[in-house]
Amino acid sequence: MSWNTLDDMDIAGKRVLVRVDINVPVENGEVTDDTRIRRVKPTIADILAKGSKPILLAHFGRPKGKHVPDMSLRMLVPALEAGLGAPVAFCADCRGDAAKAAIGGLAEGSVLLLENTRFHPGEEKNDPALAAEFAELGDVYCNDAFSAAHRAHASTEGVARLLPSCAGRLMEAELTALEAALGSPERPVAAVVGGAKVSTKLDLLGNLVEKVDHLIIGGGMANTFLAAQGVNVGKSLCEHDMTETATEILGKAKSAGCAILLPVDVVVAKEFKAGAENQIVPADQCPADSMILDAGPETVNQIAAVLDTAKTLIWNGPMGAFEIEPFDAATNAAARQAAAQTRAGKLTSVAGGGDTVAALNQAGVADDFTYISTAGGAFLEWMEGKTLPGVAVLQK
Repeated sequence: MSWNTLDDMDIAGKRVLVRVDINVPVENGEVTDDTRIRRVKPTIADILAKGSKPILLAHFGRPKGKHVPDMSLRMLVPALEAGLGAPVAFCADCRGDAAKAAIGGLAEGSVLLLENTRFHPGEEKNDPALAAEFAELGDVYCNDAFSAAHRAHASTEGVARLLPSCAGRLMEAELTALEAALGSPERPVAAVVGGAKVSTKLDLLGNLVEKVDHLIIGGGMANTFLAAQGVNVGKSLCEHDMTETATEILGKAKSAGCAILLPVDVVVAKEFKAGAENQIVPADQCPADSMILDAGPETVNQIAAVLDTAKTLIWNGPMGAFEIEPFDAATNAAARQAAAQTRAGKLTSVAGGGDTVAALNQAGVADDFTYISTAGGAFLEWMEGKTLPGVAVLQK
């Protein structure tokens, strides 16, 4: 697939309506992590460099169509100015005469932030009337919020149908990375899927077994697959009601020629706490009074062997209870192996999902991966093979 980007648009001197995701964590009125703000800077810088007016559409929280003062975007202005390196004006509405007046009075080299789009009930309903009001504010629409692209909202999909539309730099980078990982990847392709539950990643697993050559399953969901093979997993986190589904996925993988790697040895403990007394046992010998909390060293060796031959890697979810030592060992070791192969130019590695980003940061390798997505739901839905409305509308 190919998308219109800023390079395909004539934006010089024009009003550019930019959908951004600056739904950042805030405590006591202060932004505690400005990653999402910093990642839209290249788009805003390019628009300003053309003598154009960047007009930002964004949401914050879940006000459900009502004006909630605590969810006003006004509080983000100082963090935006710092992150974008430009003056930021604010308008207390995202439509109508107030917004038009603010745009008309915007100084050259400045950015305008419009109020929370979700204060209007028509936003999440993709109301054509609200989309039309947004469209009146700009000459060109630029979506730089991949993380909101799985929602067909007025500011992500509706307005894109009414103006010349393109992807911003962050959206472009995200789509390029995901296309390289799943659309037309260099083979062999490996995927790491971890996390607690099979039930939350059924669509993902079902899609991946038909797209990848190796599927490495870790975390709590690996226990469900082991149980499906008749292994007693003791007191481990396990969805026993999903074993039949796990068996179906194993069968589907076999038919598709996808090799599934499950733990062959595991780290077990009687309690879930940092520094808990633990032991390494074969995967089929978990004591009845213990729980599996990580993959063992032989499993890590097998993962490393797969990563050494892979050309493309998609990573979503940890291999074990990475939040506490020593049950972070398998996640850290596998992540460092992937990072080393990426640094050596042998592997294209794309990762995403909340726990994934946290795990890779903890392993100290986040900067070494080819691309790390900050999009949660949108990243997962893309990996599941679903059409994202906010992306589809930008296609050439």
